[in-house]
Amino acid sequence: MSANWFDHAIASVAPRMAARRVMARQAFETLTRGYDGAARGRRTEGWRAPGSSADTEIGVAGALLRDRMRDLVRNNPHAAKAVAVLVNNIIGAGIMPRAASGDDKLDRKVDALFERWTAECDADGQLDFYGLQTLICREMVEAGEVMVRRRLRRASDGLPVPLQLQVLEADFLDATKSGAIGAGRLVQGIEFDPVGKRRAYWLHAEHPGDAYGALQNGLQSRPVPATEIAHIYEKQRTQARGVPWGAPVIRALRDLDDYEVAELVRKKTEACVTAIVFSDDEAQQGIAPSVVDADGNRVEQFEPGLIAYARGGKDIRFNQPSATGGYGEYKRASLHTISAGFRVPYELLTGDLSQVNYSSIRAGLVEFRRQIDAVQWQLFIPMFCAPVWRWFTEAAWAAGQIPSPIVPVEWSPPKFEAVDPQKDAMANLLSIRSGTMTLAEVIARQGRNPDAVLAEIAATNAKLDALGLVLDSDPRRVTKTGSAQTSDPATDPAADDPSAEADETDTAQADQQD
Repeated sequence: MSANWFDHAIASVAPRMAARRVMARQAFETLTRGYDGAARGRRTEGWRAPGSSADTEIGVAGALLRDRMRDLVRNNPHAAKAVAVLVNNIIGAGIMPRAASGDDKLDRKVDALFERWTAECDADGQLDFYGLQTLICREMVEAGEVMVRRRLRRASDGLPVPLQLQVLEADFLDATKSGAIGAGRLVQGIEFDPVGKRRAYWLHAEHPGDAYGALQNGLQSRPVPATEIAHIYEKQRTQARGVPWGAPVIRALRDLDDYEVAELVRKKTEACVTAIVFSDDEAQQGIAPSVVDADGNRVEQFEPGLIAYARGGKDIRFNQPSATGGYGEYKRASLHTISAGFRVPYELLTGDLSQVNYSSIRAGLVEFRRQIDAVQWQLFIPMFCAPVWRWFTEAAWAAGQIPSPIVPVEWSPPKFEAVDPQKDAMANLLSIRSGTMTLAEVIARQGRNPDAVLAEIAATNAKLDALGLVLDSDPRRVTKTGSAQTSDPATDPAADDPSAEADETDTAQADQQD
């Protein structure tokens, strides 16, 4: 890059400064040429890409994004289905805890206490712990964030543990509270101490969108210690608050709605006008068709089967509704975009399985399940489940029900339904036999408590022994201990199948040799 007149002017006074300026300009030009995305020109004129912080961007747009997404979930079936798919896969029947202190007696006691408390944990008295998980996850996906407040209760309230959970929508957080506060700072209602740790949440006493609450309490907010709040949201940058998961496709959802409405109105309009009667007189050709009622007033609306008469009409022309080309392709492409924005497979969003086979649906579900697994272990469990377990053990210890306020825990998310149950079962069996996975791990992956399952198996085996029953390898046959096996051709195909009988004989001989 050659030096311009200004460079020469600087060089006459300070040559080294001019040289550094020219070199810096050359380095900058080289950098911008290296990235097409950083190029400036006619094609990128309208591209606004401010370098503002995440908190600044969310502070400006967060409330509107939340309101628009809620409106779409209420009225758009695709938005509602996307939220439901995410919630069903992240939570399912519930993410279940299991005490893991190493003391079997203590673990059983804590697990039993937690099981009793789950039915009474909702401050509204309607849901259990796993129902609250579904509600909280739904708010996290739909609104972008949700808060859970610890509510300590009196011993006289009769709860298994004197603790309940109150779910608060994101609107309770006073977003107008921003700026410096003492040595700390406020960011959209969240108070941070001088080292950046969350110190308090400024919450409204009532939902600001509730008419009764606004009249009673105005828009006042008060700080609640951060130790009393679990704030659940997806952290995509170093932001203090979250945004709806469908934010990238809010406009696409709205455009698809508008397109479908416009297409429907067009087809209805075409279908309403059956025919128009025209005149042969050239002087009357320019007069628009008119329809009048019994009183002679003009009717300016379309109705099914309508026939419009022009003045002096003598010729009739029937309407021919045109076929809509490309509607299905456009909608399918739009739904692919929407599913990508929500990070949900197209097939799960639409229920359309016409273009998939076993391999393709399995490959898509593997990636989706990997994403769900990350959300469960990196977001929902640390932000909600872990604080609630800590609150539970502290409240139980304070009430004198357990000997320690800290009890280690293991979490079991819900299992994923197998695309091919037989293949997955064989894979689990091989993992156990090869020593790469324990039976407890396999049971936990099914979303159940391994200790409870093993105890149930032991109890079932003891009951079978007491009744003198032996389960054969063939689940269709159950025999009494010491009794002869009888076969019924109607219920046992092996009774009249010589090959099956020979196989059983070979198996018995092999067992005797072993």
